[in-house]
Amino acid sequence: MDNQSSGRQKVVTRFAPSPTGYLHIGGLRTALFNYLYARKMGGEFLLRIEDTDFARNSQDAAQAIVESFQWVGLEYDREIIYQSQRFQLYGTYIKQLLEENKAYYCYMSKEELENERLKAEADGCKWKYDNRYRDFSGTPPRDRLPVVRIKAPLDGNIEFIDGVKGRINIQAKELDDFVIARSDGSPTYNFVVAVDDALMGVSDVIRGDDHLSNTPKQLIIYHALGFAIPRFFHVPMILNPQGKKLSKRDGAMGVMDYKDLGYLPEALLNFLVRLGWSYGDEEVFSIQKLLEVFHPNDLNTSPSSYNPEKLLWLNHHYIKQADNKRLQTLISEFGIKQPEESPQTQVLFEQIKERSKTIKELAQNYHDVVLAPGAYDKKLLVKLDCNGVEILQNVCNLLTNTLQESHAVDLQEIQVFLQAFAQSYGIKLGQLMPLLRLAILGKSGGIGVAEAIYILGKDECIKRIETLLDYTKALQ
Repeated sequence: MDNQSSGRQKVVTRFAPSPTGYLHIGGLRTALFNYLYARKMGGEFLLRIEDTDFARNSQDAAQAIVESFQWVGLEYDREIIYQSQRFQLYGTYIKQLLEENKAYYCYMSKEELENERLKAEADGCKWKYDNRYRDFSGTPPRDRLPVVRIKAPLDGNIEFIDGVKGRINIQAKELDDFVIARSDGSPTYNFVVAVDDALMGVSDVIRGDDHLSNTPKQLIIYHALGFAIPRFFHVPMILNPQGKKLSKRDGAMGVMDYKDLGYLPEALLNFLVRLGWSYGDEEVFSIQKLLEVFHPNDLNTSPSSYNPEKLLWLNHHYIKQADNKRLQTLISEFGIKQPEESPQTQVLFEQIKERSKTIKELAQNYHDVVLAPGAYDKKLLVKLDCNGVEILQNVCNLLTNTLQESHAVDLQEIQVFLQAFAQSYGIKLGQLMPLLRLAILGKSGGIGVAEAIYILGKDECIKRIETLLDYTKALQ
């Protein structure tokens, strides 16, 4: 058995998550690879929800999958397929295999199966079903609901070419007649996946290599039903920096958790595509660039390591590149009233986005500028001696009498004012700026002092300086 076929068909890929939990970044990476290849080849990218596990399904998780796709901008084609709505269809194909003698009823009880497993373990053997009902023609046991097993090949090899791992060869004797329908009539995972991929016209299956062991079983189903066989690409998993399975602590959170932490969708996608794929030494990729250069044949053969510092670096890069209007809208999701458009707002965002690695941090930096200090940096406050108080008082007086009202002044004029003040007072700007920063922003670091005066306006800055001066008097 081999999955090589002649000619090229229309590329159709799919992403098929189970809604038993929220979509994690490993799943999003798989979806991204499928999306990029389909779009690059002018094909279709489909979404299928594998919701056959009624005990563990979550409607919230299913909705979160759709929301995650909307947030990152991965648009899928056609309607979403829900496996829970296709049980009658699956039953039709199970019936077909039974009628064609390619599948059969097995009446072994769970207790009999367990006893056989335990016996094999005791003998030091690997257990597999012994096919005892494969050609059964007698009277079946009473009061026992059978499962349906497919007739797997008894000899030879099952081979397929994996686009990542190369030729895979499994001896038929390693497989047994596995179950395709449970005793309650519900179909099993491998059966519904094969049927759905075939009926949806999926040409290329890109998925995690934890599914590699499922592929031979699905190939058996493809052949039994006469379906065309897709190309397979099994992608190595994402590991934590210590080389172990990624946990929530390492970053295996729900995709929407990244939104809540202040990551941009383009940064997350750029980060994920580099976990398992590369293009020279380039690190930054727009979706447009990826559609030009991505191909699943270039996927890495070894696991990737999750690097949170790289994600922050990329997020900072995309924040700096982002349009200020977009950023103004995004910070409103973190409890900040969307700012009004003005030249001062533009300067503020140019200043704070240089200092922000996440949108959450951007919102905090915005908050730290527009709201008057609620407290002062203790180290700076200790250094505020009588001379510093006098300097601030003189700056305050000069601001009142020199600069025009509020925002009716440009940034260059403020810079000239500060330089002239320092020169006339016989001090360096390096002595003046920390004092003004303490009064206006309450801390060291942050945006430039001249920019802060320009953004806030003369009146607000005078008010903040006077507040600090009153505070120092109260401490005496």
